[in-house]
Amino acid sequence: MTANVRHPDRFFIDGEWVAPSSDRTLTVISAHTGDAFAKFAEAQAADVERAVSAARNAFDNGPWARMSHKERAGYLLAMAAEFEKRGDELADAQSNEMGIVRTMAGWAGVGASGTLKEYAAMAETYPFVEKHSPRGGGTGYVVYEAVGVVGAIIPWNSPTSLTMIKVAPALLAGCTMVVKMSPEAPFAGWVLAEICEKVGLPKGVINVIVADREVSELLVRHPQVDKVSFTGSSVAGKKIASICGERIARCTLELGGKSAAVLLDDYDVGAAAQNLAGSLMFMNGQVCAALTRVVVPRARQHAFAEAVAATFKHIKVGDPFDQATKLGPLATERQRDRVEGYIAKGRAEGATLVGGGERPSELQRGWFVSPTVFADVDPNATIAQEEIFGPVLSVIPSDSEEQAIAIANNSAFGLNSAVFTNDVDAAYRVGRQLRAGTVGHNGFKIDMSLGFGGYKQSGIGREGGHQGLRAYLESKTMLMAGDVAELA
Repeated sequence: MTANVRHPDRFFIDGEWVAPSSDRTLTVISAHTGDAFAKFAEAQAADVERAVSAARNAFDNGPWARMSHKERAGYLLAMAAEFEKRGDELADAQSNEMGIVRTMAGWAGVGASGTLKEYAAMAETYPFVEKHSPRGGGTGYVVYEAVGVVGAIIPWNSPTSLTMIKVAPALLAGCTMVVKMSPEAPFAGWVLAEICEKVGLPKGVINVIVADREVSELLVRHPQVDKVSFTGSSVAGKKIASICGERIARCTLELGGKSAAVLLDDYDVGAAAQNLAGSLMFMNGQVCAALTRVVVPRARQHAFAEAVAATFKHIKVGDPFDQATKLGPLATERQRDRVEGYIAKGRAEGATLVGGGERPSELQRGWFVSPTVFADVDPNATIAQEEIFGPVLSVIPSDSEEQAIAIANNSAFGLNSAVFTNDVDAAYRVGRQLRAGTVGHNGFKIDMSLGFGGYKQSGIGREGGHQGLRAYLESKTMLMAGDVAELA
């Protein structure tokens, strides 16, 4: 896999491929074989310092922040074209790095391109300058300017799309960046760097490194980093928020979830089971927004759980590069151990295991676990409260619509949700009472173009769409004696 990127042994800093400060490396393990398939340089403190300095200088003294939004959009469109060309490489890498089924991973390049194009279009439509009539007379302007240097910390699940949802709006805003890739999935960052080099992005605007948690914290603490954008666990997010709070740095945090689907009495149990079982296959359940808690009327919960288990029996678990596979491996051995630990807790705490719960006997290599469904789950049980990040579904019975809403909201998280009903008005009524950043009607639904993020411990701020751009801008109020000619 490293043959597809030119310099896995170097970092992209200040527009050049530079030698690392040490000989430390990170080995990337293939999720479906357990074998090493790539090796990348591992950043140390000196590398972080060099990358931040390059981004700081590029923002303070380079041309990027002084370009018009339309000029910057031209670079975004050029990058979009290059990402489309490299879609197969990105997809293959993600199937190796995190085990996502290759037929699902195929959207990586097109998705990245689409995000870049979406933000490029905002150069013409976003109100970067707003005109007002201030109380004291004259003319008031609220202008939106780049927040500055951004430290973008990328997780291992869906690294291409989660990199682009930070890079595209930050670049359009005029920010410069240090992009810190995950040790488990660095490939997309190196592709990004090669594309920046190819399209002639001014030096220092994008800098790419990979590091583990201890060194990554230096990026969060660095006084020259104006904003941190992080996607990952709520545990890590709390630490990042506390560090940013100490120095009043801006931050956007897209964190964990334990998202609930509420099934109302009128919806077909079999249809809901097939829908939710299918959505749990997406990225092998390694999705922060996955609908892993299903609140079902008590009289229907066993029929629903059995329908889910029956659907699971027809799902092929195996090699992510096999076109017949619907569920691939988990990303790491550590992640599989974590998921198996939660399955054991579910049994120990009295939930009924209806299907799955074991390693597929025919798969002796890689980090596989069978899709699993529990019924009779107590709303306060560990598997109902903690994010598992794997293909495990908890079915929780309820005795009324009001109780179902209360159970759905009984969580430290509030990222995603869904309401299953044939009545649109009922879906809206229930959805307005769910404490979650997204509500889908009759399915797992997310639209990043409208903004994505969560309530409570699922994060701070939103990514995607206009809200995602706003996160990389500071507002400035300007009170002028009259109209400014260039804005008339």
